[in-house]
Amino acid sequence: MEPLFQITIKCICCEESFNTSRVRPSLKKAMKSDTDFCSYYKVINPDFYVVRVCPMCGFSTTENFAEHINDKQRAAYYEKIGSHWQYRDYGMERSAAEAMECYKLSLLTAQAVGEKDRVIAALLHHIAWLNRYEGKQQQEDRFIKFALDAYIRVYETERDSVSNARLMYLIGELNRRLGEKNEAVRWFSRVINDKKIVDASMIRAAREQWQYMREEMTGRGEQLPEEMLESSS
Repeated sequence: MEPLFQITIKCICCEESFNTSRVRPSLKKAMKSDTDFCSYYKVINPDFYVVRVCPMCGFSTTENFAEHINDKQRAAYYEKIGSHWQYRDYGMERSAAEAMECYKLSLLTAQAVGEKDRVIAALLHHIAWLNRYEGKQQQEDRFIKFALDAYIRVYETERDSVSNARLMYLIGELNRRLGEKNEAVRWFSRVINDKKIVDASMIRAAREQWQYMREEMTGRGEQLPEEMLESSS
């Protein structure tokens, strides 16, 4: 059985229909995942096929994009991207380089039409993962920083979100990956100590990273942040 199958999408920008590939659900089980949810797959990476690129106008979306755009957004997209687009079909099997092109097109599209920070943060984070798969540490860190800034904007503007615990954990974890230890500990401590958070898996993940950092910093003789001195979580 082929790992990919085709679905038909109607572009919300030019309203033309096109085909794009998806990975069969049976092949979506990850072999392992990193602490920031980057997953690794045995056969084919479903992340390569998250972005749907319209061959006709280049408008590139994921399932998290708004379902409609208005005339002002459409005009902004054509001004920045669509008017320069030349027909290109990403609907079949994608290489790592093509997956990266699709994500960057989607990021440009999201920025052009003013998509939500949550959508933009996820795209930036995925681009960081694509760089990680390729061993491009400098580019990975660059996009992790962009993603972190966007996740913080989400936290500041969507305080009542049901996925707040995951968001706070991610902010902590991306800070940790960038070497911002005090900030990482601060965010992990929030997840652990906020009584309103009931997401057991995120509390456990934050506690594990908090403990890992404490052991790592103690082992290196580094000064512990205040949160670690005040608490023995």
